[in-house]
Amino acid sequence: MTGKVIAVFTGLVFLGCMNPTANQEEETPLQQITFNNVTLEDAFWKPRLDIQANTLVPYAFEKTHPAVENLEKTARYLKGDTTDLPFPHRYISSDLYKVMEGASYILMTNPDPVLEKKMDDIIETISQAQKEDGYLYVAHTTGVSKNYHDHWGGAGMGDKPYSFVLHSHELYNVGHMYEAAIAYYLATGKDKWLQVAEKNARHINKVFFEGDPGYNNGEPVNQAPGHQEIELALVKLYNVTGNRLYLDMAKKFLDIRGKTYIPDGEGVMSATYAQQHLPVAEQTRPTGHAVRAMYQYAAMADVSSRADVQVYRPALDSIWHNLVDTRMHITGGLGAMHGIEGFGPDYALPNKDTYNETCAAVGNVLFNYRMFLMTRDAKYADVAEVALFNNVLAGVNLEGNRFFYVNPLEADGETTFNHGHAGRAPWFGTACCPTNLARLIPQVSGMMYSHDDDDIYITFYASNSTTISMPGGQVAIQQISGYPFEGTTRITINPEKKQQFNLKLRIPTWVQGKKFLPGDLYSFVNPTSQKEWKVLVNGREEDVDLKHGFAAIKREWSEGDTVELILDMNVKFNKSHDLVLENKDKLAVTRGPLLYCAEGDRLRDNLYIPEVPQNEIKVEKITDSVLRGIPAVLLPLAEKEGETVRKTEVELIPYYSWNNRGNLPMLVWMNARLND
Repeated sequence: MTGKVIAVFTGLVFLGCMNPTANQEEETPLQQITFNNVTLEDAFWKPRLDIQANTLVPYAFEKTHPAVENLEKTARYLKGDTTDLPFPHRYISSDLYKVMEGASYILMTNPDPVLEKKMDDIIETISQAQKEDGYLYVAHTTGVSKNYHDHWGGAGMGDKPYSFVLHSHELYNVGHMYEAAIAYYLATGKDKWLQVAEKNARHINKVFFEGDPGYNNGEPVNQAPGHQEIELALVKLYNVTGNRLYLDMAKKFLDIRGKTYIPDGEGVMSATYAQQHLPVAEQTRPTGHAVRAMYQYAAMADVSSRADVQVYRPALDSIWHNLVDTRMHITGGLGAMHGIEGFGPDYALPNKDTYNETCAAVGNVLFNYRMFLMTRDAKYADVAEVALFNNVLAGVNLEGNRFFYVNPLEADGETTFNHGHAGRAPWFGTACCPTNLARLIPQVSGMMYSHDDDDIYITFYASNSTTISMPGGQVAIQQISGYPFEGTTRITINPEKKQQFNLKLRIPTWVQGKKFLPGDLYSFVNPTSQKEWKVLVNGREEDVDLKHGFAAIKREWSEGDTVELILDMNVKFNKSHDLVLENKDKLAVTRGPLLYCAEGDRLRDNLYIPEVPQNEIKVEKITDSVLRGIPAVLLPLAEKEGETVRKTEVELIPYYSWNNRGNLPMLVWMNARLND
């Protein structure tokens, strides 16, 4: 392994996120408290971690076994056995690597010798499937790519290494391998897989930026990957090894995009599809495939933070504002257009026919949380939270074994919308979404705390405990919270000795009286200037000002000090920007960070939401079915039949929980009135 290990595990993002536009107050790095240093004790996230360990990851291992078999056949091929060749596929290896990354996170908090042995066996196979020079890609290594053709313009993956970087996924695959190898190294201390990853990274640097006689006639390939991912992984590789080569490579791949190669075609061969239409620093609007775009923007934020690259920042600001002002569903979902799985025109946000790939919501979380660490502005964490609680969690059922690829905001219960399924699917031929969930959900607690020498930020709320190293000594923190169902969080501060620091509590956009999310797309029907949150310190209410979405409490902290954050959980009605034509005269219901939807056979076009006083809206926990314990909103509606209007009531459930009781009709945006 090259370099020296200089960082502990970095979770979703990484340690030492610098703000390139920092003022004197914010010059020190903002450091994340990683998920393996946060002990979850709550009733919302902890059961999901148990499901990850007991159901989702084992199930995903079973489904990705063909990728293991392909690697085994490749290893035998390199030893001279050509009797049983693998089937050609561009990205099946990446699905396996993501599951292995998720398994590594489980091992960090729940050691399991059987799982570790399974990982070691697969890692041995991966190492044997790698060529001596570091190259690792099943189809080209074994030559099966020469006869491979599919719908990607008839070219697929090209007929030799790095001959069709636009769509081969060669760099995408190994990027996911780097992330998984790093996770496993940090979970177990074993560096065999990390050595494989570094060997491949050095190989790619030589082939793409220096020239290797064995590839591309010895000329540097000098082309950015068609599917971004390796850029993120290279930054992680830099973080864990300290080898500057990897950070420089990430920056090079960003800087050549839209310069050295610009596709000239339509659809998936267009310049905008993989964000290759302009240099990244000149891009101002999200375009093309949504997942690729979000991985790119997240990588730009990463490189900005570590290499003091300020040139990306105006582009990131412009892209983010365009997202939240014109292109994002109220679920935090991105990429409404089928076909390109990506962004359409401004305000093109269909409900029933939207796409909103689960992976794009994962990318939305990755991008926005990085932006928060870089800027310390809570608005980015607000977007990450909404995308996580709504679109991401909707991607897997409550049992952990059925999935959404596509996430509509309306369904009739019968029409096929989810890659061949009317509802959730047990798996997909392209399994990027289930495997992304396998690696994301275990890391959620790593988004709850971050700090510098003077400040401790609490970003997400859940019952948990952690310990943070501050200049004045260790500070133990415990949260007791019913979030996201309840709005009260009690925080106990136990420093090992008295010390002064600022405790900064995120006050979400949804409790500030105007809108559910940052941006101009959605607003409350009845905005209020009335304060809907308060902070108590040791039982006394504090007058705390907001700065960048955080309430800062500056004091000398002593053992046993308590802070109580109370956020009003009133049900809110939301309307869209007038240019979102699909939502004209329609309303959506939110409560706290959760979007609600109606589900069931009673949904009809003659129902509408009348003027409803807050005291007539009931919130009650569901007492039966798989949704037991989840708060439902019992909403009074009006039903019009001819000239007759009668009162009725509909049960709304959190959007993330729909399609757990069968393929029933579902509706997010409901009539605010009926057109004559």
